[in-house]
Amino acid sequence: MSAPAPTLSVIVPAHFGGEGLGRCVAALRAATPPPDEIVVVADGETDGAWRGFDGPDLRVIVRPHAGGPAAARNAGARAARGDVLFFVDADVVVRPDTLARVRRAFAEDAGLAALIGSYDDTPGDPGFLSQYRNLLHHHTHQTAHGEARTFWGACGAIRQAAFHAVGGFDEAYREPSVEDIELGYRLVRAGHGIRLLKDLQVTHLKRWTAGRLLRTDVLARAAPWTELLLDAGSVENNLNVDRRGRLSLAALAVGGAAALLSPWAPLPALVVGGSAAVLFAGLNAPFYRFLYRKRGAPFMLKAVPWHVLYYVSGGLGLAIGATRYVRRRLSQSPPAGAPQHLTTAPGTAPRAHG
Repeated sequence: MSAPAPTLSVIVPAHFGGEGLGRCVAALRAATPPPDEIVVVADGETDGAWRGFDGPDLRVIVRPHAGGPAAARNAGARAARGDVLFFVDADVVVRPDTLARVRRAFAEDAGLAALIGSYDDTPGDPGFLSQYRNLLHHHTHQTAHGEARTFWGACGAIRQAAFHAVGGFDEAYREPSVEDIELGYRLVRAGHGIRLLKDLQVTHLKRWTAGRLLRTDVLARAAPWTELLLDAGSVENNLNVDRRGRLSLAALAVGGAAALLSPWAPLPALVVGGSAAVLFAGLNAPFYRFLYRKRGAPFMLKAVPWHVLYYVSGGLGLAIGATRYVRRRLSQSPPAGAPQHLTTAPGTAPRAHG
């Protein structure tokens, strides 16, 4: 028998929310049933996209200085009253049944501490890079294990008690990065379970450009994620760091080395490089078949070089992250940016350190 449905607070951090923030809030209010409350956190005033929101179901918290999504989400959590905190990015549009699915999952499993969803396969921006990037994320989540080890701030829910118990988001991350992944690691280490609900899908409105994509992949994701994994002393086998991904990166590295050696040993380099290319294609064939089904052959062929670049960016980020880790260990210094988690004591309101 299921427990009563928990109360649900939706927390939306916004920095230059633009039109997307309005669409995000409208979709939340149109959900069946709607959330018990919506908390919009305007991080550093930004463009004022939050102005004009009103109603008993919505509160706006204005932070005079931008502190990043981790600090903004923590501020929303401090103000929230719901049993479950549902974090949704300002450029995300939920479906009419999204909130009902979240409530039902927590009601049916008293031991569930957190859950995450997935972007759907119909992103809001029509540009090629936005479509490709969104489909890559969708495919990655849809083919991953149901039991996750990371959290996801764009569409992720967590019981308020568990959130406060582990200290919330680490506010040392002052830009969008791996602050949600790091929170997930702490949840798992504390003995909490995180579930990936593959049918909990939302629409992403973000417009991706080449520069933003490369910077995100190298500096905001791969490098800090590598440091997290090295600090944890383990390698995950889920989502973006599964065995297929690691083998794909290795195949590209072998292929690159073969290309560099080709002037001195053309035939061996051709054999080794060709074998590496075949291995890479075979490992990623499920994704390429998925792109073919969704967008056709021209789109798939155009996406392949970008997918190779995705792994190259990951390799570069890995090297940067490993270098940072080694330098930090040699200097015996703590991780960059001392953790500034949200903390709370029983019966008191949570507060942010620093």
